[in-house]
Amino acid sequence: MRVGPSQDEIRRQNLGALLRHVHVHGATTRAELTTTLGLNRSTIGALTADLAGAGLVSEGTPKETGRAGRPSLVVRPESARVYAYASSIEVDRLRAARVGLGGEVLDRRDLDRPRGMDAAETAPLLAGALKEMHDRVTADTLCVGAGVAVCGMVRRADGLVRLGPTTGWADEPLGATLADTLGIDVPVTVGNVADVAVFAEHARGVAAGCDNVIYLYGDVGVGAGIIAGGRRLTGHGGYGGEVGHMVVARDGARCECGSRGCWETEIGEHGLLRATGRIEARGRESLLAVFEAADRGDARAQTAVRQAGDWLGFGVGNLVNIFNPEMVIFGGTMRDLYLAAAAQVRSRLNHVGLPACLEHVRLRTPKLGDDAPLVGAAELAFERLLADPLDVG
Repeated sequence: MRVGPSQDEIRRQNLGALLRHVHVHGATTRAELTTTLGLNRSTIGALTADLAGAGLVSEGTPKETGRAGRPSLVVRPESARVYAYASSIEVDRLRAARVGLGGEVLDRRDLDRPRGMDAAETAPLLAGALKEMHDRVTADTLCVGAGVAVCGMVRRADGLVRLGPTTGWADEPLGATLADTLGIDVPVTVGNVADVAVFAEHARGVAAGCDNVIYLYGDVGVGAGIIAGGRRLTGHGGYGGEVGHMVVARDGARCECGSRGCWETEIGEHGLLRATGRIEARGRESLLAVFEAADRGDARAQTAVRQAGDWLGFGVGNLVNIFNPEMVIFGGTMRDLYLAAAAQVRSRLNHVGLPACLEHVRLRTPKLGDDAPLVGAAELAFERLLADPLDVG
């Protein structure tokens, strides 16, 4: 016979739900929390008192409401005191930030990352940026963890990067290496960049309120973060979403993964630069130069952009048929390509997609822009706190 949750378990679940709401939505009145969470006033009062006692939220009177009667107290996240570290390891750069509870970026660093730099070289560079920020915080603050977004296939259990074709990494214990190098006693959680970006856009961005979302992220390669039924779809080991390695042209170009004709060979950095004869060029600035040339009327650039847009719509159409999302978001270099070739993307999507799957799908760019992976990495770090607020200290 199954035993129901204990009173303590229910209390902790409610504490987590309340803190999560304030973390995502910001300052909220007790009255609004009562309605949103479906709890009575006295329970909300007790929960906020517990969270305030732990230093996670504060309560205060609102600004003038213009209404008669005693105003409802406002619950605010303690953003300046409670924070997480977030990092994004991208092909050409490293980004690090200290993010307060509630999503406020309190401090940040951007660093160049030469291509070919391995994990053993990257971890100390990233740790140095995080330590620099850590040295500036006061003793009364609380760091709840560190989250890292990385381009590659990441083993969910321990942050091992099994394969990063665009970084050249294979079986790199990034989570353990960074934890050892960082020297701060907090858990380090590693996730795939597209997976954490969709996490951020679903919580705080353009996909808020959508339960079925695909986030396409492009750097050199292409990956996807997928939310199905309101939950992230990462696969058994955490390796799901490698849509860039769908084979779309059997005799196509050689991919960095070792296969041929992968989707990313047509829509990724190498494919576009190859199509315009810019074989030695690389990086996002080189891609933007292609789009600018197309805008100026360069015939070769225009042909390359149209072809890449057609391939982008082809792949999106297949993903729409498989997952039936409400929204597809184009991030990283996929945002640049989508904006440059939106007509081709939509045209091919309309030809490939099933009418029933196309009825409600929306194509969007990230509300959080290039910060989506960084914000998502912070959300990874906050998850432990939000699951059990009184167990972190």
